[in-house]
Amino acid sequence: MKIHFIGVGGIGVSALAQYYLQKGHEISGSDLVSSEITEFLKNKGVKIFIGNKPENLDKSVDLVVFSPAVPPNNPEIKKARELKISLQSYPEALGELTKKYFTIAVSGSHGKSTTTAIIGLVLIKAGLDPTVVVGTRLKEFGDSNFRPGEGKFLVIEACEYDGSFLNYEPKIIIVTNVDKEHLDYFKTFKNVIKTFKNFVLKLPENGFLVSNKDDKNLVKISNGKFTTKYYSLKSKEAKDLKKILKIPGEHNVSNALAVLETVRILNVRDEISFNAISEYKGSWRRFEIKQGNANGKKIIIVSDYGHHPNEVSATLKAAREKYKNEKIWCIFQPHQYQRTHYLFKDFVKVFRKAPVDNIIITDIYDVAGREEKKISSSVNSENLVKKIAHKNMMHMPQEQAEKFVKENIKNGEVLVIMGAGDVYKLVDKF
Repeated sequence: MKIHFIGVGGIGVSALAQYYLQKGHEISGSDLVSSEITEFLKNKGVKIFIGNKPENLDKSVDLVVFSPAVPPNNPEIKKARELKISLQSYPEALGELTKKYFTIAVSGSHGKSTTTAIIGLVLIKAGLDPTVVVGTRLKEFGDSNFRPGEGKFLVIEACEYDGSFLNYEPKIIIVTNVDKEHLDYFKTFKNVIKTFKNFVLKLPENGFLVSNKDDKNLVKISNGKFTTKYYSLKSKEAKDLKKILKIPGEHNVSNALAVLETVRILNVRDEISFNAISEYKGSWRRFEIKQGNANGKKIIIVSDYGHHPNEVSATLKAAREKYKNEKIWCIFQPHQYQRTHYLFKDFVKVFRKAPVDNIIITDIYDVAGREEKKISSSVNSENLVKKIAHKNMMHMPQEQAEKFVKENIKNGEVLVIMGAGDVYKLVDKF
């Protein structure tokens, strides 16, 4: 079968492209820009087109899968309709796969990638050979966000944006937490909670929900005909996990507890689970630690994907916990005008209390197709910095921030580079 993916550089879509490639299908894909992911796929044998053009498709294509970020007037979607080629969104295509496996879906506003990755690694260690689709790249998966397996288990990261996860048919659902996220789509927090409840209710009677007891909003939606298993940071195991985890922060202890509760349902021995958890060194842009160089000075770089106020807070607290006595710098790129608008007050609160020494906020990363002109013209990083009114906080474009830090950071100091946009490219420049 010939399958074409629109938005193939996206973290979820690229994993699905690899799944079908590994199953022997002929795969092509397009994206607006070249990236590490498109290059990785090209090296694997995927035919990559940069730019969305009607000529990227012809009658020989059997199926077109598109990212939820792709607008309906996309030229390749139009061409697929003209040629009467089957069209599926990424969540619909992944939903089809979830019916073929015993699916474990990891959902929640934060912590999905880490929890999905560790569950995958525990199941590998237990000899269950899972197929894993995760929203980050893992060294253990050959620096990929996908791992093919021959076993009956499929472990997926299940995103709530656009109601995507309502397409999935899991036997086990993990919900790490529920937060004010994706308000550009949901509009209100009540709608976020309601959508998670609808997802949880998709579980069959013999299904399991693994739920975070520390999240009051989550406790309210955790009842159904299925079996609910709770985990909590107040448990004795939280202390045991904190001792063995290589990745810092209380939020990661919570993620590890979710993993433990999940794999116990599958009768994986604790000894195997603790062993896999203790070996996990983190993943791409999830508190990823690297050695850096700033004009000849040796520094420590922490690359992180955090872009919601609670993720920013958790990452900066974890950095202070790990580097107690070092001076910590942070370059943060706000992600999306709408998120910055809806969570403006929360960002102000978080950065005022941030336990780091110097903070630089760069310009907002514009997400194509997901912005309202009215909002994007009224929100900017300069206003955010003014409102935070912190003496060691500045607004600078990325290039200027790079230059300023290289000139002023000292040997042995720590630099956190954080955001979900293209700010990660700064990591290579250090």
